[in-house]
This record gives sequence, C-alpha cells and structure tokens, in this order.
Amino acid sequence: MYRDNSLMPKEAVRLVVLGTLIQGGPLRYADLAGSVRHFLDRMMGPSLDLMGTSLEMLRYEGLIEALDGSGMEDNALLGPTETGRAEFDTLMRANVRAPSADGLNKLVIALKLRFLHLLDVESQRDQIDNLVALSETELARLGDLKRADVGSDGHFASWLDRDIAQTEERLAWFQTLLARL
Repeated sequence: MYRDNSLMPKEAVRLVVLGTLIQGGPLRYADLAGSVRHFLDRMMGPSLDLMGTSLEMLRYEGLIEALDGSGMEDNALLGPTETGRAEFDTLMRANVRAPSADGLNKLVIALKLRFLHLLDVESQRDQIDNLVALSETELARLGDLKRADVGSDGHFASWLDRDIAQTEERLAWFQTLLARL
C-alpha cells in the first residue's frame, strides 16, 4: 500500500480476484482470469500497471488455492484461502486517494462498491462515510479552484461547473446510500 494506506495497482488487482471468488464462489482458472481481465479493461482500459499480477503469484502467496487440479495447465478450480479472506478485508478497508488522472481512484471506488455487501454493516458504513468525506474534500478543492479562477476567459469555468455538479451528485448518492445502511 501507499504511505496513506491506499491501494497500489497490484493491490487493486488482488481485490478484484479475491472479491470475485468470495462473492461468486470458486471459479475455474480460465473463467477467473477472464472475469478479472474483463472488469479491469472496462474500468480502466489497457494498463501496464494492472498487468502482471498473476493468479499463480496469488496462489504462491497463499491467498487463493486450487481446489482441484494444480493450476493454469489443467484449469483448476480456484477459491480463496483464509489468508486470502483476511487480505480481502484489509484491502476493502484501505483508504481511497484523492482523484487522480490515472483512473486508479475510480477503480478502487468501483471495487469498494462492487464488494461492499461482503463486509459487516458497520464496516460498510465506515467505507461509505469515507467516500462521503472524500467527495466533500473534492468539492472544497474544486470550489477553491473556481473562486481562484473568477473572471478568466475560456471554457475552464464551465468545465469546472460540470465537474462540481458531478461531484455534488456523487456526494448525494453516497449520502443516500449511507442513510439506507
């Protein structure tokens, strides 16, 4: 993890793999690899940062295990280990970084929402509360930027208004979700 306890790209991949297995149950090696690749490609597009974390490495680290067969060569049925379940819990509780251009932040938020229901209700509330705070911080940052840009020419102000509206909408959505829990 980064120093701020937020996920690095390889940890986001681990979260996809572990969450997919915990949520849906054991999967064949090829099916799991295809599902993970599909989700990551659709969320972030091709990314060198997200490639390279192999299912074999997760097996070697004791996070997933072959329930039959031995791995890729015989399309083994894979499931999470107890260590993998503990790692999933740790990864789900990681901080979310302020939005960035690399898209990792969006992926981490998507993963938290995709697998949030797998946590106990209090942990779900904590995670959504963190996303509310992140949105509030983002609104403050954007508002400060807008105030500093008053009177400038160009299209930046209207683009910034659109970004502020999206962030306000996201904040309202998170607050509604928090109220439902």
